[in-house]
Amino acid sequence: MRWGTKVARLAVAGGAAGVLVAGIALPVVGGAGLGFRTVANEVDIKPVDLVEPPPAEITIVRDAKGKAFARFYDEYRQAVAFEEIADVMKTAIVAIEDYRFYEHGAIDLEGTLRALATNLRSGQVSQGGSSITQQYVKQVLLNSADTDAGRAAALEASYARKLNELRYAMGVEEKYTKDQILEKYLNIAYFGAGAYGVEAAAKRFFGVKAARLTLAQAATLAGAVQDPNATDPNLGRKHRERLLHRRDVVLNRMAELGKITPAAAAKAKAAKLGYKGTKLPGGCESSKYPYFCLYVRQEILSNPDFGPTADARLKLLNRGGLTITTTIDPAMQAAADRAIKRYVHASDAPVAAEALVEPGTGAVKAMAASRSYGRSKARNEISYNVVADAAHGGGVGFQAGSTFKTFTLITALKQGMKVDDGLTAGAGYRAPGYATFKNCAGESIGDPTHTVTNDEGSPGFKTLRTGTWGSVNTFFMELEQRVGLCETVTTAKSLGIRRADGRALQEYETFTLGINEMDPVTVATAYAAVAARGTYCAPMAITRITDRDGEATAYRPKCRRVLDPATADATADVLSGVFTKGTMRHVGGIGRDAAGKTGTTDDYAAAWFAGFTPDLAAAVSLGDPRGSQRHKLTGVTIGGRYYGAVAGGTLPGPIWKDTMVGALAGVPPTSFTSIDQARFEGCSEGCRPTADDGDGDVTVEPGDD
Repeated sequence: MRWGTKVARLAVAGGAAGVLVAGIALPVVGGAGLGFRTVANEVDIKPVDLVEPPPAEITIVRDAKGKAFARFYDEYRQAVAFEEIADVMKTAIVAIEDYRFYEHGAIDLEGTLRALATNLRSGQVSQGGSSITQQYVKQVLLNSADTDAGRAAALEASYARKLNELRYAMGVEEKYTKDQILEKYLNIAYFGAGAYGVEAAAKRFFGVKAARLTLAQAATLAGAVQDPNATDPNLGRKHRERLLHRRDVVLNRMAELGKITPAAAAKAKAAKLGYKGTKLPGGCESSKYPYFCLYVRQEILSNPDFGPTADARLKLLNRGGLTITTTIDPAMQAAADRAIKRYVHASDAPVAAEALVEPGTGAVKAMAASRSYGRSKARNEISYNVVADAAHGGGVGFQAGSTFKTFTLITALKQGMKVDDGLTAGAGYRAPGYATFKNCAGESIGDPTHTVTNDEGSPGFKTLRTGTWGSVNTFFMELEQRVGLCETVTTAKSLGIRRADGRALQEYETFTLGINEMDPVTVATAYAAVAARGTYCAPMAITRITDRDGEATAYRPKCRRVLDPATADATADVLSGVFTKGTMRHVGGIGRDAAGKTGTTDDYAAAWFAGFTPDLAAAVSLGDPRGSQRHKLTGVTIGGRYYGAVAGGTLPGPIWKDTMVGALAGVPPTSFTSIDQARFEGCSEGCRPTADDGDGDVTVEPGDD
């Protein structure tokens, strides 16, 4: 039967479908295509421009040296150019999907007629007959859909959808060459096993680039696109058997069309499937730097700089094909990892966490923890970012303890006290009255019923230096009473201090003792501001983002002056004595100028050390994530060693020291700026009393306690 007769009969089905079939047939029997153009106009089969949003591509996250350490994606896809795809792959896909692709226009008349004839006989759309161009159009429409309804419409088995596909296909054929269309199709098609596009599929299935595919491998991928879910080799033996069968179908077709010899087909069919199942690079859980990865991810998702809404930012991250360059330094990260593992085991109940921050930029150089990130209880993994605050995927943090005494020290220096000015500290401290302390709302919050005692240091007259070195609680309560609670809180806030859980700081009289739960990134950044001589820079993890078109946006530090340099220098001078005369003297320094402060919370609920050199700041926390108040650091075994009690200098201090020695290896030492002696050395009104000369006067002399 001639095609004209068959089409005439099919056209009797009536309606748009019948007219469409008749119109498509006319070029075959009527010559010059005039009949097709006439009827095509009647059913409005005219080229329509297809809006082509770029297909989802993976976002790659790189360290400061340019090496990738994480990927984010909805669809694992890496777009490649036409010349980066093996010729045998192009031949195989054309042979099995649309062998006359380079001969016909937007519509493959023979294939479409054959499909429509079958569909009209069955009374439904049961056969596609789509050209590669039409398949590309369908994939674009599917990928463009933002809703389930939109995706369903893109796959709907209807003549209306098919008609729209034809219109768009005609527009695509007018816009691109055949090679360009084939490139686009191979980059958008789904091959199964979570691989979108031929490059991702080549890597996932066979561990090679698309340019290196062999005949058997190319035929396998070409066979997979027809029904990638049914032939997904990742789903088991039966699926692999179906994929192997499809591969052989493709090879037979290539031989039938003369694209390969029968001998080559037979040799390829004799090969095993060869599916490697190369692990897809995942998100943060499989990253080399999982905590930093989480920080970067949350920075993108929460920052309006990267999109007006949370959904838009998520879409950009998972589908945008970005290259994100970050601040993490592999050598510094390795130093932090080594130091933590030396003292704390992954199997321990308490978890150690550390952040390294660069003074003057706020660049986060490393984020490390003793436990792996993940959800395996058997491996004692932790499922949140223990190094960061809740806004960056963290938890509630741990009380920062005596690291907060630094903010009271800074406030005293800001108010004109000298480093040898001091106060008499008793064995216990009790507020004289409720109005002794006022929070920043002006409320009286003193607690004359509560007595603060000392965990470290001895009572007596203490100067700013000796009180800090000994970390004497009662001294700092007296000092906070003198300089003001709100003033101390204001100093802390100016240095970026905020609670890890995002709630308002607790402004109670024991603020200076570190009652607020913190995270290492925030504390390290605050101390980095002192190292930078009073310049606070917000934590920074991203330096550059390059989009899929190669356009780059650079991100610079966000800094502000919060302390005058001389006050910061005097603070560093006092804190440097912690290593030689204070709570870190048993640990010692790091062979270069360094300053810091131990942090031990009430009843050893948590332990900290925060410190800095002019080049790098770091903070280490140690606590039990099951609840630090219920599971204190007393009578515990950590790192295979038993401890009666863990203070800031017991474990966090040594971890900090080992980290800094390793992280700064090869970095020339930088010295602190000397203290302004005229302004801060000696004492003024708070000098140490020495003796009563009998006439009622008290003689004083400057000097250490």
